[in-house]
Amino acid sequence: MAKSRSKPRREEPTLFTAAMRHDPAAIRGTPLADRMRPRSLEELVGQPHLVGEGKLLGRAIAENRIPSMILWGPPGSGKTTIAHIVAETSARTHGADLTKFVPFSAVLGGVPELRTILDEARDARAYEGRRTILFIDEIHRFNKAQQDAFLPHVEQGTVTLVGATTENPSFAINAALLSRCRVFRLEQLQDADIVILLKRALADEVRGLGAGHFTADDDTLAAIAASAFGDARRALSTLEMTADHVRAAGGDHVTLADVAAASEKNPLLYDKKGEEHYNVTSAFIKSLRGSDPDAAIYYMMRMVEAGDDPLFVLRRMLIFASEDVGNADPRGLLVAVAADQAFRRVGMPEGLYPMAHACIYLACAPKSDGIKRAWTAAAELVRTRGALPVPKKLRNPVTGLMRSEGYGAGYQYAHDYDGHVVPGETYLPDEIADLSFYEPTEEGAEKAIKERIARIRSQKP
Repeated sequence: MAKSRSKPRREEPTLFTAAMRHDPAAIRGTPLADRMRPRSLEELVGQPHLVGEGKLLGRAIAENRIPSMILWGPPGSGKTTIAHIVAETSARTHGADLTKFVPFSAVLGGVPELRTILDEARDARAYEGRRTILFIDEIHRFNKAQQDAFLPHVEQGTVTLVGATTENPSFAINAALLSRCRVFRLEQLQDADIVILLKRALADEVRGLGAGHFTADDDTLAAIAASAFGDARRALSTLEMTADHVRAAGGDHVTLADVAAASEKNPLLYDKKGEEHYNVTSAFIKSLRGSDPDAAIYYMMRMVEAGDDPLFVLRRMLIFASEDVGNADPRGLLVAVAADQAFRRVGMPEGLYPMAHACIYLACAPKSDGIKRAWTAAAELVRTRGALPVPKKLRNPVTGLMRSEGYGAGYQYAHDYDGHVVPGETYLPDEIADLSFYEPTEEGAEKAIKERIARIRSQKP
């Protein structure tokens, strides 16, 4: 006997609202980023590795064979949009009456509310044949107990879970739930992708700004895209805010000056492929090399404020940590790597802290180009002398034939000797056994390295 429901069905906000059916009355007051959210795979911009022709996620959505999934990517890359497209596709295939899209925030909601949603989803499936797509934003904020609450419902198919997270699911999602979901990694949107969305917003007279007949030149749109750091929501919000500023002034053309005025700051927007980009980048590296932390942090912020990709700046510091600091302070590379990882984890603007941390550390660190000189000298010798024979004593005698040919004969195990060094032993090919590639400096930790290497080299014949 079917059980009776003691409480009325709770109406959830769904994707299939009047706003999504282009009702102008419902659209008014909705942020531009929400209004312009792509509604189909055809409208989706970016993520070709997931939704391009023949790709798994795009094919699954198009064929409405949607598994429970975790969408992992940076802010504004399209996680929520893909969840909405999943729901739209399901509604078109099965009918809106048989598909329910339930958005849920892991920040605002708790386990009791989640259990109510899951109970209703179970009943809807059992008694009405309705499918529930449960979209959980920031799913990484759920602790293990909260994730366990909906694990059996995912396993049984009560709901199709679409979770969105900016955190690595391997750490943020418990293993049991993760094993029941497909993980799709979204990449940061390219500037060209964001420009497409901005142009679409300017042209659309129903959902966008087209009714206001706003225009903007390509440089302005490119600058807005660059300053958004791959976040489509941020770019569209900037465009909307700037359009409001222009409208209030009685105009309809959006310029760089309007963008600066609307955001209450004067961004140093420039062509990231132009001369000034290379000038500032050069000044940044040379300030680091010259051990001037004040100039280094100044030029770093010039680059960031002008719209350069912070990951470009971090890549330059990763290179610098080995090229110009090297073994004078081996921790420099660790600091640069940690800053890169920290930025990828927290994003902007908080990611500026680890960037500034690495910048100042590298500027203040002792300097050595010994690493660069060593590998470039070795590479040049390889190019000019070719592949010289490896000494037989260093070859691995894995077969009887090899042993009979003298492979491994005469090899001396370094750990059997004082200081873990075989006095007078050489390891380079015989023809170049007297050469040296790495020449440590007197700076920082390299001073001790230089003394030790000198003692070892002095024992060679």
